Amino acid sequence: MRNLSYGVMGVVLLAGSAMLATQAEEVSARAQKLHKRAIVVDTHDDTTLRLLSDKEFDIARRDTRGHVDIPRMREGGLDALFFSIYMSGNVTGPEAVKRSLRLIDSVREAVRKNPNDLVLAATAADIRRAHKQGKIAALMGMEGGHMIDDDLGMLRMYAALGVRYLTLTHGVSTNWADSSTGQPKNNGLTEFGKDVIRELNRLGLMVDISHVSDKTFYDALQVTRAPVIASHSSCRTICNAPRNMTDDMIRALAKNGGVIQINYHTGFLSQEYADASAARRSEGQAKMAEIQKQFPNDPDRQRLERERVFQELAAKMPKVSWEKIIEHIDHAVKVAGADHVGLGSDFDGATMPEGLEDCSKLPKITDALLKKGYSERDVEKILGGNLLRVMEQVVRVSREMNATKTK
Repeated sequence: MRNLSYGVMGVVLLAGSAMLATQAEEVSARAQKLHKRAIVVDTHDDTTLRLLSDKEFDIARRDTRGHVDIPRMREGGLDALFFSIYMSGNVTGPEAVKRSLRLIDSVREAVRKNPNDLVLAATAADIRRAHKQGKIAALMGMEGGHMIDDDLGMLRMYAALGVRYLTLTHGVSTNWADSSTGQPKNNGLTEFGKDVIRELNRLGLMVDISHVSDKTFYDALQVTRAPVIASHSSCRTICNAPRNMTDDMIRALAKNGGVIQINYHTGFLSQEYADASAARRSEGQAKMAEIQKQFPNDPDRQRLERERVFQELAAKMPKVSWEKIIEHIDHAVKVAGADHVGLGSDFDGATMPEGLEDCSKLPKITDALLKKGYSERDVEKILGGNLLRVMEQVVRVSREMNATKTK
């Protein structure tokens, strides 16, 4: 996600510290058994930036900061994780390509250094195999079409390196697709943008419509031959954020065979939180500018002052319970059916709700769905089965397209 307001950013920095004091609720034995049996897939995680830039971070060790590391993935029964290849949409051209390659390398290096726990995966079969072996499948999704530098050849190279989906835009519109939060300039997808969709289909990569404008979403559905995903989006009916999906969009996604992967960010779960964040944005920006003015040549003092301001703003924000995630899942299921809903946390890139502060808390979702009366089969689908089905269908379409071209 990453394009956070100052009020939200404050809570992001606090996540994994003060919030970790929240006591976890009991998870039933039935939920624990089901959660262990299921293949739990998370389609969006921003830990990649920590792998690359945080010298103190070791994914193999339990960390008091952030949301994801191997011990907590084990504790939370997280079986497959899509590491996000992310940078701001304002970084473009050769620099974006260079940075993306370094991020890809950081994921591959994390896997190389932790062979007993992690295995690089590219297909649903790889994920199932890793689960049987007791390992965590590491996959990659590219968050923003700006990183292909308007070049289908770059898209093919990323695919060869292991990227399994492309989020068409991030917070800024590209030269070929409009973003939900950027200045529109293409009226959805351009002809090149439609070529990107076709090439994703041919390569067997998932089309990800999180972050795109509504028009881009519908244009993508008209072009694609394979199901698409929303890797980390929630329901606009509950929280009116442009990054969330309307009920009509969710129904269209289901008709396409795709899956909406519910985002855990408090600003996309709670309307109250989103409204408070918007109200505090100007206050935060003014305070950041004042810090820069007071300490122009002292970056260490700037950092300390920013942290102080973040804490002050965070204390003013409304609390959001993890149960809002269940509310969004339940709403999406009522709109689209249990075959079209999954999990896309935005761990390490957003503010987590109280009670689900990191990936170790994931069994609570399984427990809550069972208590709402969901069948074990439907819970397994939501935890990861639906995403595995989409991955298989995307590969099937790719094979059909490539077989047709060779005739």
